[in-house]
Amino acid sequence: MTDARSQQRRGFAHIDTWVFDLDNTLYPHHVNLWQQVDARISEYIGQFLNVDPIEARRIQKDYYKRFGTSMRGMMTEHGVSADDYLAYVHQIDHSPLEANPAMGSALERLPGRKLILTNGSTAHAGKVLERLGFGHHFEAVFDIIAAELEPKPSPQTYRRFLERHHVDAAKAAMFEDLARNLAVPHQLGMTTVLVVPDGTREVVREDWEMEGRGAAHVDHVTDDLAGFLAGLTARSA
Repeated sequence: MTDARSQQRRGFAHIDTWVFDLDNTLYPHHVNLWQQVDARISEYIGQFLNVDPIEARRIQKDYYKRFGTSMRGMMTEHGVSADDYLAYVHQIDHSPLEANPAMGSALERLPGRKLILTNGSTAHAGKVLERLGFGHHFEAVFDIIAAELEPKPSPQTYRRFLERHHVDAAKAAMFEDLARNLAVPHQLGMTTVLVVPDGTREVVREDWEMEGRGAAHVDHVTDDLAGFLAGLTARSA
């Protein structure tokens, strides 16, 4: 599925840098890998603040929505150590992820650089990419540490990323599963693509996380990223 408005939005003929979010973007939403991280975050908050699971969950989701990540909220409001937090919440089982040769092939055919911009850690990204089998197609991972602990959608995070990797935003495309994380890239001149669930499997997401596919800053929408990327190179062949 791709949004019909795509014909009227920014295209890809000029793109020389392809920027991807990691979780729920480079692998399908229905894997629900992030659900494990989500549960670990609740546990961490409950233990750190000595509150019951219901209150920990409320705090987690409030901070996530207000600060971009629950970690940023815990750092700002309670002085949490980012290293301790990241080490705890990313202790998960990555085995639900399976190798995706179709995605690897689609990435390989894309002309230009491929980079990852994630609110997670490099260590987590490495484990995910190892399972998926196409990490070698990416030049670098820009993680929350490289972002100086400022998560997307903070404007300075995107600017740090562009500067660090010498990316011309006007010649770059950004792929994300959260519409709000595409607003700044679009303002900077990037072509934006929202990756949504395919609708055939159950996904565990907050209602607000599923919003935004009709937003003006979303150029394209797809529920099949591998197919979407393959279609781009097929049309240019």
